[in-house]
Amino acid sequence: MKKNYRIGLIVPSSNTTMETEIPAMLKWREQADPDVSFTFHSSRMRMKNVTKEELKSMDIESDRCAVELSDARCDVLAYACLVAIMCQGPGYHMESEQRLFNATKENGAETPIISSAGALVDGIKLLGAKKVAIITPYMKPLTNQVIDYIESSEIQVTDSISLEIPDNLEVGRQDPLNLIDIVKDLDVSQADAVVLSACVQMPSLEAIQKVEDEIGKPVISAAVATVYKILKSLNLKPYVPNSGKLLSGEF
Repeated sequence: MKKNYRIGLIVPSSNTTMETEIPAMLKWREQADPDVSFTFHSSRMRMKNVTKEELKSMDIESDRCAVELSDARCDVLAYACLVAIMCQGPGYHMESEQRLFNATKENGAETPIISSAGALVDGIKLLGAKKVAIITPYMKPLTNQVIDYIESSEIQVTDSISLEIPDNLEVGRQDPLNLIDIVKDLDVSQADAVVLSACVQMPSLEAIQKVEDEIGKPVISAAVATVYKILKSLNLKPYVPNSGKLLSGEF
């Protein structure tokens, strides 16, 4: 008998990619295992420009979103705005995940919580990578905060590219296949793995496997790492075809 899982998505209001890439990967997972299916349910937090001030204001709304989604009795909730977590200082993803879990528990529907920030750090470590090179759409000061956050988790960032796109809608309009050329300007020589998109709004899924095959090193994104944690939380094999090494089924 087919088992259906409800995936709750806590989404910045201007995000258009989380609700495309995460469902796309889980639909590929359905094709690999016809005994499971997924539905997707979202609640939004207001945010238009990727600035520290808007991100902090947006994060406050995540509690409301968690409660709303717990009304739908989702099986897992994913809070996917990586930089909103990382700009608030090292380790904040653990505080955020616990607070949101408590909100669902108080609503009588305790639900596992995943953050893309925590998922990315954990995913890099699962790959055995001690050094990474990253691409972000952020302005350089925010990229630096992401780097500080990753490095506070004992992962060295050897090189980074900031595309410096402040408008979150514009971030979501980027062609993921452009990353195949952009990554050529990223120094990956010292890196154990590459974070092709340290942002769930910047599309990268179509390029993940292509870049990994080209450079011969594991390639990950915030969305890929989030899907890994979603599948693990549901006690499902974390396998999605054509999505990079983390979702190869090896881990």
